[in-house]
Amino acid sequence: MTINEKIKQIGDEMSKTQINKATEHHVGILRAKIAKLKRDQENSKTTSTTHGFDIKRNGDATVVLIGFPSVGKSTLLNKLTSANSIVGSFQFTTMTVIPGIMKYEGAKIQILDLPGIIKGASTGRGLGKRIISVARNADLILVILDVFQPFHKQILKNELENIGIRLDQKPPNITVEKANNGGILINKLIPMRKMSIKLLKEVLHINKINNARIVIKEDIDVQQLIDHINGNVLYIKSLLIINKTDLVDKKFLDNLELKIGTKAIRISADRGHNIDLLKQKIYEKLDLIRIYMKPKGKKTDYEEPIVMKKNCTVLDVCNKLHKNLKQNFRYSIISGKSVKFNGQKTGLAHILKDEDVLTIIKTKTHDININM
Repeated sequence: MTINEKIKQIGDEMSKTQINKATEHHVGILRAKIAKLKRDQENSKTTSTTHGFDIKRNGDATVVLIGFPSVGKSTLLNKLTSANSIVGSFQFTTMTVIPGIMKYEGAKIQILDLPGIIKGASTGRGLGKRIISVARNADLILVILDVFQPFHKQILKNELENIGIRLDQKPPNITVEKANNGGILINKLIPMRKMSIKLLKEVLHINKINNARIVIKEDIDVQQLIDHINGNVLYIKSLLIINKTDLVDKKFLDNLELKIGTKAIRISADRGHNIDLLKQKIYEKLDLIRIYMKPKGKKTDYEEPIVMKKNCTVLDVCNKLHKNLKQNFRYSIISGKSVKFNGQKTGLAHILKDEDVLTIIKTKTHDININM
């Protein structure tokens, strides 16, 4: 029996099993077996690249547009950026990944318009697996829904989950430290209600982990444990977008949000409605901050800030400016929210805040002159 046949057989068994308290252990074991088979299958494949889907990261962050064909992603890309993505009224207009750059608050944010995906994309339908695999390198995923097809939300989420993307989740707070002997030793720092110790041990055995020290700091479920063991799961933020809202009234939209169970950003890409709001939400969701550089004895450059991730350090800025800068670093001078007083000297480990003014002083030379 091939791996695909085994996966199908277990999947069929899962679909026939009614999920409840009595069957959750059995279903958990089946999930672990499928995950193990899929991992073995991926490890046995040789990687390859396909023209149009091998996109180099550019800018301060990368955002990916995910949605079904004809949902309006190309029009939205053109509104957010200066890209000229082909727009048409028929399905599968975009057959390659189209990049563009959105400029906002000094940040240059790469936006990628992916070809429309369909149900089954994660298994390869419509080049879907290669398409949505691009999303694994994203800092943020925009899930685009047609106002008349809100049920696509769950389908898109399922397709992303099937390739190891968890939207708006955090990695489980658990440590699995493999050992050469001693069996499975479990240290629970909190009560476990979502998964039994028996199920935990069986999932470990399925993955050939028979000796390990486990520290559990969070009440996780079996899927979170499987994700942690597989090690190929990515946790990516998302924004839910409802497009073509100019075709319905507010009451329709309010009822739609009740059906899908969450708030969404309501836009009309075709008419440009709420595009500025969307740009703001993208910037906020990415948690970007602006650092203004001030060469010693010169004016601060407020025109082109260094855009960094929230909670970045002086070292992170050095690495972004030049790979060898940290080797010649002496100290930094900072004015702004992150210091007790303006002009404070700090080291590489200092955590910066939005709109800090930074001067980097090098050893045995003048301060670095940064021309952005």
